[in-house]
Amino acid sequence: MSALDANETGGWSGTRLTLDLWHPNCWAIEATRRTDGGVLAHAIYNSPKADGETPNTVKGLFTAFADTNEEVEALLDAVRASDRAGDLHELQERFGRARDAPGNVVREFFLEYDPTDMMCPTLLENGFVHSAPVRIEDGREEWQVCFVGEHSGIRESLDAVREATGAEVNIESMSSSGAGQKTAREHRLDTLTTTQREVYEHAREQGYYEWPRGTSTRELADDLEVSKTTMLEHLRKAESKLLDP
Repeated sequence: MSALDANETGGWSGTRLTLDLWHPNCWAIEATRRTDGGVLAHAIYNSPKADGETPNTVKGLFTAFADTNEEVEALLDAVRASDRAGDLHELQERFGRARDAPGNVVREFFLEYDPTDMMCPTLLENGFVHSAPVRIEDGREEWQVCFVGEHSGIRESLDAVREATGAEVNIESMSSSGAGQKTAREHRLDTLTTTQREVYEHAREQGYYEWPRGTSTRELADDLEVSKTTMLEHLRKAESKLLDP
């Protein structure tokens, strides 16, 4: 059995990038577009055939996450219903949050699927080595990658990825390898759901955490066009994760 683990590439030098990516024929993109949950992709496993041919399927290790049990269950149902996904096997529930995943509810699972639907090989062929679990939410994928070639070759390599896969790829951020290490604060922010981060960042930008406060909870709720109760729920959950030692 071979495995491609998303956490084994920290030693690469070069340019680090965060890519916002969409590509066709992806069960995770389809499922997260239709539900409120998200998926973290950790590792890919395959069992090569005796004759050396490419296996018909591979198995991946994933974490489903969302704010509620109902949202996670809806996400997993959407994955099972996808014609791009094979057998889904949930892992036994563990104590604590799985792999520092976002969301209040997390469920780990193995999924079997067609390796031709994967972006990893094409990215690798063009010099992009992924360095963290891939995060899929709202029908988009976020890839943390290191480009191992010359900086000037990034644009051409991304064009090659787009042409080979039909993917939409945008650069969200880019830095030198040494400057690309995430701070402790950035790691904690990564544990927030998209909504929780949006609410927290807006509150911070509006001076909610300053003294005296630059805004009220009612004003924040009105800005975000949600009820005060909903806004406070998202904000308190975000604060709980950020302050949890």
